[in-house]
Amino acid sequence: MENGSERVRTLKGVVVVVTAVLLLRLFYIQVVDTTYKTDAANNVLRYMVQYPPRGEVYDRNGAFLVQSKEAYDLMAIPREVKPFDTLELARILGVRVEQIRNELRKASNFSRRRASVLFKQLPKEVKVRLDERNFPGFFTVYRTVRSYPTKMAGNLLGYVGEVNDRILERNPYYRSGDYIGMSGIEQAYEEVLRGEKGVKIEMVDVHGIPKGSYAGGIYDTLPSPGIAITCTIDGRLQALAEELLEGKVGSVVAIEPETGEILVMASSPTYDPDELVGRQRGNNYMKLLRDSRRPLFNRAVMASYPPGSTFKTLNGLIGLQEGVLVESQTYPCHGGYPYGRGVKCHNHWSPIDLTGAVQTSCNAYFCYVFRNIIENKKYGSIKKGFDVWADYVRSFGYGRKLNTDFYGELNGNVPSSAFYDRVYRGSWNGLTVISLSIGQGELGCTPMQMANLAATIANRGHYRIPHVVKRIHDRDSIDSRFYEDHYTKVDPKYFDPIVEGMYRAVNQEGGTGGIARVPGLDICGKTGTAQNPHGADHSTFMCFAPRNHPKIAVSVYVENGGFGARIAAPIASLVTELYLTDTIQRPDLVQYVKTLPINYPYYAK
Repeated sequence: MENGSERVRTLKGVVVVVTAVLLLRLFYIQVVDTTYKTDAANNVLRYMVQYPPRGEVYDRNGAFLVQSKEAYDLMAIPREVKPFDTLELARILGVRVEQIRNELRKASNFSRRRASVLFKQLPKEVKVRLDERNFPGFFTVYRTVRSYPTKMAGNLLGYVGEVNDRILERNPYYRSGDYIGMSGIEQAYEEVLRGEKGVKIEMVDVHGIPKGSYAGGIYDTLPSPGIAITCTIDGRLQALAEELLEGKVGSVVAIEPETGEILVMASSPTYDPDELVGRQRGNNYMKLLRDSRRPLFNRAVMASYPPGSTFKTLNGLIGLQEGVLVESQTYPCHGGYPYGRGVKCHNHWSPIDLTGAVQTSCNAYFCYVFRNIIENKKYGSIKKGFDVWADYVRSFGYGRKLNTDFYGELNGNVPSSAFYDRVYRGSWNGLTVISLSIGQGELGCTPMQMANLAATIANRGHYRIPHVVKRIHDRDSIDSRFYEDHYTKVDPKYFDPIVEGMYRAVNQEGGTGGIARVPGLDICGKTGTAQNPHGADHSTFMCFAPRNHPKIAVSVYVENGGFGARIAAPIASLVTELYLTDTIQRPDLVQYVKTLPINYPYYAK
């Protein structure tokens, strides 16, 4: 009997303990812990993403190139939308009533419970008028849009657009309706410029009208603004280059040789970057996309051209390094190279040495040099000699990407012996590929690679990777690869005769680039006339200045511009003059460049 009473007391004790535990848990849930209260309140809480302003972009002198300005997206939660004055909303937004109805229909089809964007990038004055009327179920979300005070460098700076499905699948940071850099600096430095999103939780009543922050805002997170960037571009120089290129098809690239910093990256035709901002962005983008002149195409890094006679400097350097050429070596030129099908040349004195050949841009001279390089008997075969030559060329940054800090850069092209084996079934020789001696044939380079060649010669044999960002404002330095010197396979001692020839080309009688001369600046340059099977030849010119301790290297490429001295050399000279002297003393040359007629094929008009 006692055992039975003991079991009853034990059972009662267990019941009391369990009951006490349940009561304490219930007390904790209802009084102490607010988790369930918060979950229950989800149907009256609105979670709104807080978008940060993107980081500003400055030029190297501190002038704004890109800013962010205030804008708003109009959102709606379909199930919370109550009858409203459609005409009044249409008037405030500046749209048709049918557009509002269509957007609401699409939002309802997507989700009646979730917020959808109806109209994007509304100015602040529209947001104020919307707040005054307080349309139930509608609300605005703060955003920023880009503003371009200088209206230039569209291809360099890039643009911002809405994320697509491919981006959403690839990157979990983004949500539908977010914006991302689509090209240029905006794309290359997206993670720096975008900042970090925050969240604001608002209490709303059954009509969808905000009643203030939830829990005093303690659950809100603030957005972190994007980081500002100072780029390497000189705004005044960029503006001049774009002005001189107006109406032309081509590009200008300028580099500071010592650092690899890009001072100018101009492509023409270009566009006003503000055209890809705001509610007309989509229409403007399609208009630019359909333009036969391809203004969205950044020719500075995405176009591959034959380098033309600028390439003769490189063949001269390889010949010196390989020991098949000395500075005093002379070759005859009586109107061209006489072997095989021949290569024509213009009138100049003969015979001619290396510096004279650079000065006058002698075709015949570099045909001799090129054949001596690739037919060098020490390599046993022309194929081996050719591949040695190609390796030299690649060491100057040709035929491959330079690993810059922006997207879209092309490799260009340096052919291999294997390529010619396939084309000619193994039967070819120096005469077959003789056009490579003067920068023609299968060679292709970007204007950026040509500017890098000018910088490499200016540095007497090395370069730093060209880049467009000078400083990220929350960091001590940029990527370490931009501080490394890259050396070519040519010894620095061999650069002097090439530099001398480039100096004479601009500053002495008989030089092909005399139009680029500026007294006191010691500009060293090389003209190029790149043959073009689709119309007039392309005009190209590369230079650096001053001769000793150079501060700037420039390449200019103008499609269908004719001789290198006709249009490319004057543009490069004016850009160099402004950078080194802070002024332009030749307004007549500016006028000449701006009014010079160029016969473009129909697609470029």
